[in-house]
Amino acid sequence: MSLIPVEEALARLLQGIDPVAVESVALASAGERILAEDVHATRTQPPFSASAMDGYAVVSSDTMSPDKPLTVIGEVAAGSSYQGTMQPGQALRIFTGAPVPDGATAILIQENARREGDQLFAHEPTREGQFIRPAGLDFKQGDALLTAGTKLDFRALSLAGAMNHAALPVRRRPLVAILANGDELVEPGETPGPNQIIASNQVGIAELVRRCGGQPLMLGIAPDDSADIGSRVARAIKEKADVLVTLGGASVGDHDLIQSTLGSAGMDLQFWRIAMRPGKPLMAGSIGPMRVLGLPGNPVSSLVCGLLFLKPLIEALLAQTAPAHKAEQTLPLGAPLKPNDMRQDYLRARIEVDNHGNKKLVANERQDSSMLSLLSASDALIVRPPHAPAAEIGEQVPYLLF
Repeated sequence: MSLIPVEEALARLLQGIDPVAVESVALASAGERILAEDVHATRTQPPFSASAMDGYAVVSSDTMSPDKPLTVIGEVAAGSSYQGTMQPGQALRIFTGAPVPDGATAILIQENARREGDQLFAHEPTREGQFIRPAGLDFKQGDALLTAGTKLDFRALSLAGAMNHAALPVRRRPLVAILANGDELVEPGETPGPNQIIASNQVGIAELVRRCGGQPLMLGIAPDDSADIGSRVARAIKEKADVLVTLGGASVGDHDLIQSTLGSAGMDLQFWRIAMRPGKPLMAGSIGPMRVLGLPGNPVSSLVCGLLFLKPLIEALLAQTAPAHKAEQTLPLGAPLKPNDMRQDYLRARIEVDNHGNKKLVANERQDSSMLSLLSASDALIVRPPHAPAAEIGEQVPYLLF
């Protein structure tokens, strides 16, 4: 199977994706979930004209003269109301959030008033509507204020609460099973043997899954044994995982058993090997309704491919907007780049800011796909299309943020 372009691979990966089911979640537990349906206001906010300040409800024309006293006829606090209609020459003590009584046309703030018993003097004139929030200033009943696909952050949750929703329809978190493979791997915290290394990809991919709105299912590290790999794949199927992500072992070496074992489990292989760097040995397929994404074993390759392919896959399962993997932003280069070959390059880079606040992209000198320290210190990926010519300092180039 020949190398296929990144765009084609992503299109094939996302083809025919059915979003996960919808569930109702209590408002207080809906943070960072993905809204499944448009949400409409069940009430008007504010439901009445309300005072925006502490002060006095007045007829605006009565405040033009500082020597003309007004008669204070009562007071109204938030949560109560004045039963009656104010007349010219009258004032009503009022507090923030309280309904403005009929007949009042402005709020005289307390800083601009002097009260002597029931007599009130205005030090500053008011204008019509001053410090009055009209009914429906924020929104009206029936307004669609939150749309399907929205990630519910603290602002959206507060708005939903103001709209009087105690629960929200959200997409179920896609279950993403994560399986690392290799005799050479041990879990973080364990003592590796003389020929072993620490497996780190699975924890990074799991956090990416969470950040994208999914739920990781850790299948551990499988040795290079088809039966062991097969049992862990069987668990992913039994748990009804939406996606199975494998890490390493998807190539065609004598000890690379992932692809053959998945084939024995009934995987329909969509594609294998992408024209990109890092991450050429990327595999995609499906076992029944479960999507399979085989990421490279090299740590940087695994995480970059997770960002470019796993993130859009989870977003599609959540019925979110078009995948955000495209590099639509550009910045000038702070160092030259060599010509590119036939593969699309994703160069780890830093965003540097000069004394004038101008930003520039500087690619790391080393781009080895095993160097997590450089990836961690990077801010972005410079995207270099196949056969891109050399690029000089100051040239605008596209990039992706992590």
